[in-house]
Amino acid sequence: MTQRNFLDPSDRFVHRHLGPREDDIQEMLAVLGLPSLDALADATVPADIRFRRPLDLSLNRGEKEVLDELKRLASANRVYRSLIGMGYYDCVTPPVIQRNILENPGWYTQYTPYQAEIAQGRLEALVNFQTMVADLTGLPLANASLLDEATAAAEAMAMCHTIVRAAGQERKEFFVSQDCHPQTIAVMQTRAEPLGLTIRVGMTRTLDVRDGRLCGLLLQYPATDGYVGDYSALVEQAHHAGVLVVVATDLLALTLLRSPGESGADIAVGSSQRFGVPVGFGGPHAAFLATKEEYKRQMPGRIVGVSRDVTGKPACRLALQTREQHIRREKATSNICTAQVLLAIMAGMYAVYHGPNGLRRIAERVRGLTLVLAEGLRRLGFDVAPKLFFDTIRVPVPRAQAEQILARADEQRMNLRRHEDGSIGLSLDETSSPDEVRRLWEIFVGHDRISFTVQDLTAAVALDYPPSLARTSAYLTHDVFNRYHSEHEMLRYLHRLQAKDLSLVHSMIPLGSCTMKLNATSEMLPVTWPEFASLHPFAPAEQTRGYQELFRQLEAWLAEITGFAAISLQPNAGSQGEYAGLMVIRAYHRAQGEGHRDVCLIPVSAHGTNPASAAMAGMTVVPVACDRHGNVDLADLEAKAAEHRDRLSTLMLTYPSTHGVFEPGVRRMCQIVHTHGGQIYMDGANMNAQVGLCRPGDIGADVCHLNLHKTFCIPHGGGGPGMGPIGVARHLTPFLPGHPVTQLGGPEAIGPVSAAPYGSPSILPISWVYIALMGRDGLTKATQVAILNANYMAKRLEKHYPILYTGTSGLVAHEFILDLRPFKESAGVEAMDVAKRLMDYGFHAPTVSFPVAGTLMIEPTESEAKGELDRLCEALISIRAEIQDIAEGRQPRTNNLLKNAPHTASAVTANEWERPYSREQAAFPAPWVRQNKFWPSVGRIDEAYGDRHLVCSCPPMESYQS
Repeated sequence: MTQRNFLDPSDRFVHRHLGPREDDIQEMLAVLGLPSLDALADATVPADIRFRRPLDLSLNRGEKEVLDELKRLASANRVYRSLIGMGYYDCVTPPVIQRNILENPGWYTQYTPYQAEIAQGRLEALVNFQTMVADLTGLPLANASLLDEATAAAEAMAMCHTIVRAAGQERKEFFVSQDCHPQTIAVMQTRAEPLGLTIRVGMTRTLDVRDGRLCGLLLQYPATDGYVGDYSALVEQAHHAGVLVVVATDLLALTLLRSPGESGADIAVGSSQRFGVPVGFGGPHAAFLATKEEYKRQMPGRIVGVSRDVTGKPACRLALQTREQHIRREKATSNICTAQVLLAIMAGMYAVYHGPNGLRRIAERVRGLTLVLAEGLRRLGFDVAPKLFFDTIRVPVPRAQAEQILARADEQRMNLRRHEDGSIGLSLDETSSPDEVRRLWEIFVGHDRISFTVQDLTAAVALDYPPSLARTSAYLTHDVFNRYHSEHEMLRYLHRLQAKDLSLVHSMIPLGSCTMKLNATSEMLPVTWPEFASLHPFAPAEQTRGYQELFRQLEAWLAEITGFAAISLQPNAGSQGEYAGLMVIRAYHRAQGEGHRDVCLIPVSAHGTNPASAAMAGMTVVPVACDRHGNVDLADLEAKAAEHRDRLSTLMLTYPSTHGVFEPGVRRMCQIVHTHGGQIYMDGANMNAQVGLCRPGDIGADVCHLNLHKTFCIPHGGGGPGMGPIGVARHLTPFLPGHPVTQLGGPEAIGPVSAAPYGSPSILPISWVYIALMGRDGLTKATQVAILNANYMAKRLEKHYPILYTGTSGLVAHEFILDLRPFKESAGVEAMDVAKRLMDYGFHAPTVSFPVAGTLMIEPTESEAKGELDRLCEALISIRAEIQDIAEGRQPRTNNLLKNAPHTASAVTANEWERPYSREQAAFPAPWVRQNKFWPSVGRIDEAYGDRHLVCSCPPMESYQS
C-alpha cells in the first residue's frame, strides 16, 4: 500500500455503489472485445459530442466525511415552531410507520406497480389511501395520489373544462375563491393560460354563477384564513347553471365537518401531509383528488382497482389504464404519471393506525386548543376572525403592533403568518399543546396581563359545529381502519404487506428507461433529520440558510454535469419538469415577439408524457418519424421543421434515444431545429448514460429536465416521490419558474408549477449526498459501467433473442430492447407472458411493449453485480428454451409454463395438479430460486374484469385473506 492510499478514507463510496468488481469489469469487457471502459465509451458515444475534460467536481469522498459536511450544512437551518398553516402543518409520524415504511428499503425501492402480481402489498395500501380519501370527502372515487395540493387543484380545473366541453359547452372561465391558498391560485393561473382558460379570482358572496362563461369554481374548506362556511346553496346554484364545483379541503377537518360530497361538490382535492408526513420544507407529500363515479374517465392520475386473479381471488391492479397519457398522448388532459405513492401509503397507514376514533380525537384536540386560543385572545382585547373555524384564526391588529407581536414570536422561535393586510394568522396542529397556547397569549400581550389559564377556558368553549356544518355520517368503517391500533399488530400488518412486494431488496428491477439503481443508506439518512424534515416552506429566509446553500451547491453541480447556465429545482416530478421546460420555451418565444410559435416536433418513439406535456403547454404536436434503425428520421425532421418554420417552437428529444442508442445525428437534429427558429427540449430520462461522457448543453439542447429519482438516486417509492428539475441555456434563465409567496424569480419568470418554491426539498439531500460521494471520477465511471452492464447482457442474450436496435458500432447505450414479436406466431407467446414467467425466477419484468409493442426493454444499471446480471440472463435463456418447447410441440400453446405464470404457493401446493409440467418446473426453475424464493401472492390478474367491475375502495377483509 502506498502512503497516498493509506491516507485516503477507508469508507470511499464509489466501489460500494458500483456492482461489478474490477475483475468483473475486465471479464465483461473481454466478452465485448474491448480493452477498457474508456474504449467502450469511445465506441458507444459519438466522437463529436464527447465531453473531453473531467467534470469540475470534487473527488469522491468517504461516507462519514460527506454526512458530517451535510450535517454542518443542515445546522445552518433554524428549526422554529411554524404556525403559518397555508396547507402545511407539523404532525407526529408514528415511529412504527417512520421506521417500517419511510426508512425501509422494502417499501421505498419498489417500482410503479405495472406488474401487479408482485405488487399486491403496496396496491392494497393504496386502496386503503383511496378508501380513506373517499370516505372523508364523501365522494365515491379517489385516485392513488397526485403531486401536491396546488397541482391537484389545477388538474381538477382541467377536468372540469373537459367535462363541460364533452357536454357540448365551450366555457373558458374558472372561478377561484380568494379564500384559497395563494400558492394554489398561482399554480392554477400558470396552468390555465396555455389551455386558453381564464382564472377569475374573487369573493364567493359576489359571484354570479349564471353568466354562462364558467366551467367550474374552486372553494377552500376550511379557507386559508380559517373560515368554515356552508357552501351548499352556492353549489346548488352552480349546478343549476351547469357549473362544476371543486372543493379544496383538509382531511383532518373532515372528521368533524360535513364532507364536500354531502354538500354536493363534484370534486374534492387537498393534501394528506398532516396525516403523518413531515412538512419537509414543502414536500414530498401526497395530494388527493376524489370525484363522482360518472367522472372516472376524466380523472387524472392513477387509480388502483380491485379485480381478481385466474382462481377468482381478489387482486389489486392499476385500473382504467386507457386514461393514461402514455396511451392518449397529445389527447391526454394530464401528463401526470408520477404519483406520491410512498407518502400516500404513509398517510393511509396513519389512518389505519389511528382509526376513525383516533383521527377524530386528534381533530377535536386541535379544534379545542384553537377555540381556547381564540377565546383567550378575545378576553385580551383582540378581535378574532373568523367566527367559525377548525384550526386557523386571523387576528386583525395595527401594523405597528403586528411587528411587535411578530418580533416577540421570533424571540420565542415561533413563526406566525403575515397576511397582506397586516393581520396575523395562527394555525394549530397535532403537535400543539396547552403550554403553546399560553405562550401565544404571552406573545400577543406579554406575561403580566394574562389572568386565566388554558384549563380555565376549556369549559367556556364548545367543540360542536352548527348542524349545517357538523359531520354526522360515518367514515373509515372498513375493518382495516379498526383492527391495527396496537403497535404490535400494526407492525405485523406492515410486514405482511411488504412481503407481497418485490423490491430492490430481493433482486434487480431491469426496467428500461426507469433506472432502478442503488438508493444507498447514507443517501437516505438525512431525509428524516429534523433540520430538513421540520421546516415550513414559507419560513423566513434567515431560518433556511442550510437549505439555500444545499440548493446552491446542487444547482451548481447539476449545471456542470449538464452544461447548462442555470437550474430550477421547483418541478417535483419528471412530468412537471417537462411542462416547466416547455413553458420556459414558450415564455422565451413570447419575449422575442414570436408568441405564435406553438408547433412542437416529437419523435414517434417518445415517452407519452412528451406529447401530453406539449398539449398542456398549449402547443400543437407534430410527430416525427423514426427510420428502420430506430433513429429519428433526419429527412422527415428537416421536412417537418421547414414546413412549420414560421410556427416552430421546439423539438422534444430523448438522448440517448428511447430505443437505447446514442444517435450519431443528434447535433444535426439540433442544428435543423435552431435554423428554423425552434428550441431543443431534451427529455432527461436517459441522462444516466450521459453523465461525464457528454452534456446536453454542449450537444445543443436549450433545456433539459433531470429525473433525480432515476439518474441521481432518489428512490421510486413504489411510483413516487420524484423530482424533475430543469436546466436551461443562458438565454432562458430569466424565464425559470418563480413563486409569489417567497418572491422567487424575476419579472419574466413563468408562474409556479409546484405548490412549494423548491418542489420536494426534503429528498434533495439524497442527490446531494450521491454526487458528493461519487465525485467527478465516480460519476463518470458509473455511466461507463451502466453502459458496460447493458452491452454485456445484450451480448449474452443476442444468440437467444433478436436485439432490436444498436448503434453504428453494434453496441447499445445503457439499455436495450429484446424483440419477442416472432414468438407470437411460432409459440403463441407474447411479451407479457415472458414478464409473468420471470416472476417465477424471482425477477421483476423489464419494461413491456415500450417503446415498441411486443418487446422487452432492459436496463441493468451500474449498481447491479455481474452475478445478478448473469442470473437474469440465465433466466431469460431458460425461458427461451421453454418457448422453444412450445414452438416444437413439447408443450401445448395454452396450458404451459408461460401462459400459467406466475405460479403461486397455493397453486403449487394444491391437491390437484393438471398441468403438463412438474411443480418443480413451475416454482423452482433455477438453482438460486431454491435459496431465496419470492412467491407472488396472486395468480395472473384479469385486467378486463377489473375495468368492467370497477371497485376502488377496500373489499371485505376476508377477501384478502382467503
